[in-house]
Amino acid sequence: QVQLVESGGGLVQAGDSLRLSCAVSSRTFSLLVMGWFRQAPEKEREFVAAIGRSTGNTNYADSMKGRFTISRDNGKRTMYLQMNSLKPEDTAVYYCAAVNSPRLVLHTGGYDYWGQGTQVTVSS
Repeated sequence: QVQLVESGGGLVQAGDSLRLSCAVSSRTFSLLVMGWFRQAPEKEREFVAAIGRSTGNTNYADSMKGRFTISRDNGKRTMYLQMNSLKPEDTAVYYCAAVNSPRLVLHTGGYDYWGQGTQVTVSS
C-alpha cells in the first residue's frame, strides 16, 4: 500500500509563494508517476501538474505554466510543487497522487493513490 502525505499549505497573500511537499511511503517511488491536483469549493478536482519517473518529464495545466514548478527527489521519496505569484483563484485543497506508469498521467481517474490534501488560501 502506498501512502501519500501532503504538507506546506497555508494562508498567504496574493503575489506570495508557497512550496507544497508530498512524502510517499513506497520503496518503488522512482517507478511512480506523480501528480498534483486541486479542488476549490463547489468545483471539480482539476489537474495542476504531473512529473514522470524522469525528473525532466513534466506537464502543467495552462493556467499554472510559468508560475508553478513540479519536482521530485527520488532519494527522499518526496514530490514538490513550488507555487509563485499566487492568486486568489488558486485557493483550493491541493492533493498529490501517484500511479505506477511508464507515461505521464494527466487525469484524476488515472491515479491509484491519493493524499488527504492540504489547504491553500490566497487572500487578495
